Amino acid sequence: MKKNHHITELISQGEHQRLDFKFEVSDSKKIARTLSAFANTDGGTLLIGVKDNGNIAGIRSEEEYYMIEAASKMYCKPEIPFTAKEWNMEGKIVLEITVHNLPEKPYTAPDKYDNYKAYIRVDDENIPASEVLVLAWEKQLNSKGVHLKIGKPVEKLWAFLDENPDISTNQFCKIARIKYHTARNILSDMLAIGSLGYLMRDNQIVYGKKS
Repeated sequence: MKKNHHITELISQGEHQRLDFKFEVSDSKKIARTLSAFANTDGGTLLIGVKDNGNIAGIRSEEEYYMIEAASKMYCKPEIPFTAKEWNMEGKIVLEITVHNLPEKPYTAPDKYDNYKAYIRVDDENIPASEVLVLAWEKQLNSKGVHLKIGKPVEKLWAFLDENPDISTNQFCKIARIKYHTARNILSDMLAIGSLGYLMRDNQIVYGKKS
């Protein structure tokens, strides 16, 4: 066991995009969604044995670790590697799980209906990734690369983003007068080559120019 103020410093930050607290692990599928969100976003740390308010309760048994392992190996596609450390905090054991931002996105996990989805981490929540974002990840893995055709829809998109901070897929359909399928392909191409980024606004994923 290791004893350190590292955990105290983490807890003082509160939950955020790269940090999540869990009082206990009772559902490997739910934990799999957190692993997916961390792996698909910027990586992150999961503290097991810590309540939402930051109070240290400690883990109940070694079963906590094995449930994390089950989440990674059985319920994440592909499997999500992680590192684990145990910290002795005044006689209570906190399990620190670290997941990195991984290259082979998308990493998926089952929702409550057992449908596999890719998740992203937004603030302290795990949010299902949009079709556009998943398609962009798949294109990044394609050895043939991305071939973006610069036409009127792209010109209209760029002109809109010159005047506005971001755009939704439906907005793009309207301003460019194109179908959803076409808008999805163009946005995913531009995400894949790094011209666009994504963020959450009004409970939906939108896209904007990368600064």
